[in-house]
Amino acid sequence: MSRVFISVEGLARRFPGAEDGGELTVFEDLWFTVAEGELACVIGHSGCGKSTILNILAGLDAPSEGHIIADGKEVVGPSLDRAVVFQGHALMPWLSALGNVELAVSSRYPRWSKRTVREHALKYPALVHLDGSEMKKPAQLSVGIARALAIEPRMLLMDEPFSALDALTRGSLQDEVIAIRAKTQQTIFMITHDVDEALLLADKILLMTNGPRARIAEIVENTLPEKRARAELHKLPNYYPLRNHLIEFLVARSRELALTAGPRPQERRNPPIVRPTASFHPHVSTPAPPQSPAQAAPSLAASARVSAA
Repeated sequence: MSRVFISVEGLARRFPGAEDGGELTVFEDLWFTVAEGELACVIGHSGCGKSTILNILAGLDAPSEGHIIADGKEVVGPSLDRAVVFQGHALMPWLSALGNVELAVSSRYPRWSKRTVREHALKYPALVHLDGSEMKKPAQLSVGIARALAIEPRMLLMDEPFSALDALTRGSLQDEVIAIRAKTQQTIFMITHDVDEALLLADKILLMTNGPRARIAEIVENTLPEKRARAELHKLPNYYPLRNHLIEFLVARSRELALTAGPRPQERRNPPIVRPTASFHPHVSTPAPPQSPAQAAPSLAASARVSAA
């Protein structure tokens, strides 16, 4: 997961203001990367622009400043290399589950025969445990995930896909995302309000200050074991340091940091990286001086460190 697949560089989004004719800056000067095969999660309060970032990544919106480089190319519009799973199912209710997947496949491969499209589409319901239900009408978010995967995107964008589900269904779909990543090594950019969901699924978590003029306050590297199960999450030594750090940010620091001037523009290019562990003592609020690669190597046994990205 070392190759940078997504690079967000100096991103800002502004909208026309109210009666005064000014502008509302939702976020500005965002810098971060997503490595190939990595799952990056964004957490922040409503209004900080999380969904807007995802829409720009998807090519459904344009930035006011800055740009996004995806696999070496600037994002200037939608692409079948980036599939989106929205909060709503966004399915065709008159089509079967398989029909919805076939529709996506035929848009990706318009010259394929109907037989080839079906053969390809049939692989994906099984990935989300819908084998045997292909001909039923779609009533599950699983179909949306299967449809997104069927076009074989280079990146999957997920906008709080489980937020409206009950706890049992949400947990089941989280397990499916884990299984899909294990099979496909899919690069995923995901928005969530659920701290435990972020800890279960993400490799790193981007923490955003409150809007307007939101920014990336820090990047939290998930120090839990790479292979982790939802039922065992709370038993892991680094679970509570990570969870407490995220909650403390959402409850207090996201608001406090939004009221400060923040780091200088040059420093915003390198948001602090935090690695909470069982011996974590958070007392660093600004980026540490640049370190050599050897100095910056993570150690789960050591206290969390902050370094330039």
